[in-house]
Amino acid sequence: MPTLRAAARGSALTVILSAVLVGCTAASSVEPSAGGGASTSDEPSASIPGSTNPPLATGPDDLRLERVVEGLNDPINIANAGDGSGRLFINEQAGVVRVVEPDGTLRAEPFIDLAGRVRGGGEQGLLGLAFHPDFEVNRRLFVHYSRLADGATVLSELTAATDGESADPDSERVLLVVEQPYGNHNGGQLAFGPDGYLYLGLGDGGSGGDPHGNGQNLLTLLGKILRLDVDAPPADGKPYAIPPDNPFAPIGFALRGGLPEIWAYGLRNPWRFSFDRTYGDLYIGDVGQGAWEEVDRQPGDSLGGENYGWNVMEGSDCFGTTVCNRTGLTLPIFEYGHAGGDCSVTGGFVYRGQTFPTLQGIYLLGDYCSGRVRGVRRAGPVWESVLLLDTALIISTFGEDEDGNLYVADYGTGNIHQVVVTAAP
Repeated sequence: MPTLRAAARGSALTVILSAVLVGCTAASSVEPSAGGGASTSDEPSASIPGSTNPPLATGPDDLRLERVVEGLNDPINIANAGDGSGRLFINEQAGVVRVVEPDGTLRAEPFIDLAGRVRGGGEQGLLGLAFHPDFEVNRRLFVHYSRLADGATVLSELTAATDGESADPDSERVLLVVEQPYGNHNGGQLAFGPDGYLYLGLGDGGSGGDPHGNGQNLLTLLGKILRLDVDAPPADGKPYAIPPDNPFAPIGFALRGGLPEIWAYGLRNPWRFSFDRTYGDLYIGDVGQGAWEEVDRQPGDSLGGENYGWNVMEGSDCFGTTVCNRTGLTLPIFEYGHAGGDCSVTGGFVYRGQTFPTLQGIYLLGDYCSGRVRGVRRAGPVWESVLLLDTALIISTFGEDEDGNLYVADYGTGNIHQVVVTAAP
């Protein structure tokens, strides 16, 4: 994600309907190698480079964004509590979580205020929020933020009040601190997977081109997606446990060559990722360097350990050279270049709601700079793509409510929009 801008490019929402189809052209169409854990899913699992994405054959005829709330300050994350309340929780970058009621009312009082602990601005701030799958009972939630003192990544657990209406900053229990060499590429996403484990995305540490080689270094947590067990008793002196099936978890006294928290690696800046409600697949929007934005996919039955290529690869191209060793790398399912103002992918969600059938199964993603919203969907052995909307939004994040409806945050205006399909007359 590029440095977040406080000024909007305009509040008017310009909509181009899904009749406009696009396909990206890349320099290389090499088939990806099978990397990481094996998949046994009946659904095809071969990653097809985004360079060969054909137009989406079918899709929504009239997609639009409907504003549901305004008045937020620099919204960068949207979450739901899964507690039946129908509320949306919005991270404001400076460190405050706001609540949007089911009727669209923005509650005046914050759900929690961590601004005194958070370094906000640029690519830092209160980046992630995830509610425990049993939040309705245990009132546990988790946050990922940049520490005020030094910008280090902090992963913490907090406890909400019995009624679930607020959380006390004094309940914070720090689980993990990761030092950051630079102020950019901090990652951001925090989410529980369908397996009940907590996943955290961390960027490569920043600067440009991954100067420390963190993406391919299995002895650092930077440039990775981590998978933690926050329900089992803490182990090995850490305030969390390691899932025993993590790809680098030790077997007995034998080590497997990497830090045990690591679930996947070779990532530059996985700003937003999400899980498909139906198949459990993990979709990762990984922000590119200077040429390609990419979406990576991990099948729901993966054993983990995928290497998504950075900084050997940027998208499906070799990075900094014309020849590179692709062995063991998992290439993106979709990629696009920086033409026409595109510059930074904002990963979204696969639509699995029931309200708009024509959206079913389409993965939506946005671009932070251009405001374009694209859709990607599997069609047999290939992935189809479509330009769904061309907007004036600064798209900082997507979000999903309890019913599977999708939302988009405009960082510039502070507005939250719902993705809707207007039925044909």
